[in-house]
Amino acid sequence: MSLMGRSTSDSIGPLGGLPADSWMSHLPSALWDMPLCNLAIPGSHNTITYCLDKNDRSPVDLAQPDVLQTLDKYMKPLIRPFVYRWAMAQETSVKEQLDCGVRYCDLRIARRPNDSSTHLYFYHGVYTTVTVEAVLKEIREWLDMHPKEVVILSFSHFLELNLDFHNLLIQTIKDVFVSKLCPKTEPITLRNLWQLGYQVIVSYEHNIKNVHNELWSHIPYWWANKCKAEALIEEFEKRRKQQDRPGGFYVTGINLTEDLKYIFSHPTESLKDLVMSTYPVLLEWVKGLCPGSNPGSINIIAGDFVTESHLVPTVIALNEKLLNRI
Repeated sequence: MSLMGRSTSDSIGPLGGLPADSWMSHLPSALWDMPLCNLAIPGSHNTITYCLDKNDRSPVDLAQPDVLQTLDKYMKPLIRPFVYRWAMAQETSVKEQLDCGVRYCDLRIARRPNDSSTHLYFYHGVYTTVTVEAVLKEIREWLDMHPKEVVILSFSHFLELNLDFHNLLIQTIKDVFVSKLCPKTEPITLRNLWQLGYQVIVSYEHNIKNVHNELWSHIPYWWANKCKAEALIEEFEKRRKQQDRPGGFYVTGINLTEDLKYIFSHPTESLKDLVMSTYPVLLEWVKGLCPGSNPGSINIIAGDFVTESHLVPTVIALNEKLLNRI
């Protein structure tokens, strides 16, 4: 893992220097009774894209534009390098991301085409080689070693899942996390979660969540759909002024978005090149944000290549602003 994911600069602030793998348990006790949806929490966008299937026999995912699927079918040797370079949003495993301080995971679930098994995978451009169950077990093992850390798992963007596969996925979630799953209840504070032994909050973007007490509603993800940092910041500032923050958990996604025109006009670049070049501007903006329940406040901030930047300590340090209000 990149050392940048663990290091901080003096300008970030004291809380940004907490041990990354256990920062929640090291927060000042004054924050233990603060609703979790009012804390600043670092997250990763498209969390499971470090293990995309690079076997050319694997199709591009069915959510991709028709033009890309056609080009991939007839010009695979030319198209696939572009797909891989622009689809990978994280380079490190989920365990390394959690070690780095990530506490929100963006999990996009799919069945692979022409797969007769019951395995489910993640996807972004192409499908992953690692199954959903394997990743959830990895998270469970990490939580066993970090009993006072809490993770928020957002299951969304379901691709080719019928009701039977939703039920299978939900049962897998329950079987893996068992008593660590936090039921839909209020208030959610670190102190309450620690006392009850809950470590996993699962949000689920499907109506089936309504019949399962362990599944929370889908967490809103504010997304700017911009490929330049300045345009992303402008979009979010406009939205913050025009629209109150959602109640409960919500995500500000500072992930940049490229389209096919941008990709083909930058043939030698990758998503990482784009993202890393804009992080200095984005993080300066993030430092000016405030967590809390007030209009314009933030909660979860998610980005790409989180272990390669100072995003995580910068977000954790924002919680110092809450201490000044207590």
